[in-house]
Amino acid sequence: MLILAILLFLAAVVCGLFLLTAILQDRPINITVRNLHAVFAALGLLIIIAHMLAFATGKSTLLAVSLIFLIVAALGGLSMVALAKKGKALPKKAVLVHPIIALAGLIALVIYVLP
Repeated sequence: MLILAILLFLAAVVCGLFLLTAILQDRPINITVRNLHAVFAALGLLIIIAHMLAFATGKSTLLAVSLIFLIVAALGGLSMVALAKKGKALPKKAVLVHPIIALAGLIALVIYVLP
């Protein structure tokens, strides 16, 4: 179950790289790629939440930390979408911090899943 979440997050990373390069080069972003990025990440989050609810154990601190990082990254992503819909320029720092936080969550998830 969590392997699927990792694969979805990796797909979100690939889409995110396309978005990141477009934003940093001041080019318009591809809406389809943006939507795929959001869907992949949201599905990954839902799988982690479902896993935690179904198999809740006291030993899943690293999984909880991963989820917190990924939720913070998702909130940052939603904030950037809201700014873009208002026609405001995205702050470059936010565009750079978002993937760092998300990657920290993904790395924590991978470490949790590895035996």
